[in-house]
Amino acid sequence: MAFPTDQTVSRLGQVNATGDDRALFLKLYAGEVLTAFEERNIFMELHRTRTISKGKSAQFPLQGVATAKYHTVGQLIEADAIKAAERTVTVDDLLISTQFISNIDEAMTHFDVRSIYSKEAGFALANTADKNIAKIIAIAAGINNATEAATYFGSSFDDEVYTANITIGSSAGDALLGDKIVAAIYAALEEFDTKNITGEKVCVLPPAQYYALLNTSSTTGATWLNRDVGGSGSVSEGIVPQVGGVKIMMSNHIPQTDESSTSLTPNPLTTSRAAVYKGNFSTVRGLIFTQDAAATVKLLDLGVESEYQIDRQGTLMVAKYAMGHNVLRPACAIQLLRA
Repeated sequence: MAFPTDQTVSRLGQVNATGDDRALFLKLYAGEVLTAFEERNIFMELHRTRTISKGKSAQFPLQGVATAKYHTVGQLIEADAIKAAERTVTVDDLLISTQFISNIDEAMTHFDVRSIYSKEAGFALANTADKNIAKIIAIAAGINNATEAATYFGSSFDDEVYTANITIGSSAGDALLGDKIVAAIYAALEEFDTKNITGEKVCVLPPAQYYALLNTSSTTGATWLNRDVGGSGSVSEGIVPQVGGVKIMMSNHIPQTDESSTSLTPNPLTTSRAAVYKGNFSTVRGLIFTQDAAATVKLLDLGVESEYQIDRQGTLMVAKYAMGHNVLRPACAIQLLRA
């Protein structure tokens, strides 16, 4: 029996000891990116989404309202028209998060560097998507009449109604008072009901406003916390599940600065798409909306590619997606504003 010149190696990255010797490594990386993306992105599940396989955009139909009238005996009944329109959501440029891991660096580290890099890639993509969707919802809430709708969409829809934004209290400091914030939430709900806006509503607040609901000196007066009168919040647990039947959530991505003329980070390469996310959000301190306020179109959902580069002695990993966001129905979103 001849002495073997090659040793049989157990390749940890192969499936059933065959095929690509890095296949399992890539799957681990992809799984970690998907987990991080889902953990940090709260807005994706709060609005309309559609996936397309080809093309650059998708259309969402708008349906008008029917009218009623009394019939005069003997007269021919003539049908009334129901108006229709559509809103278009265009896909942005490909968004990527890339990392290069050299063989020597990975060998010298005493921790799992790929796990750290994959989480950071997920955070980068999630943060960008979350911020863009939050801006679109804020922009939707900022369209309060037919003239503003025509400016944003190019034309207005005759049967569309519009809601007004709500100011928290009467002075700037009121935006940090729990009772004033709750009063503004109820005022927003009244505005929705007055304009016949249906659908499940959610309220997303920045941390300062969210914790203002909890940091109150009078828990008996804070009915949203007082369980004796049906409140569901908990100071000890630091949560406010709902106010007025509306789910309360917290996000760092509520836009609160004037971004009408600044360059976005990252900035879409297509100029027309970059303009979609710009606006003056300097007084925004919360958003209340339904799923119909905005929409996302996905052309390429979150994916991961990995390639070993022999000439660089390392592995290039790329997490990516291609999607776009736009306003659907402005009346389905309301801004809570600082006075």
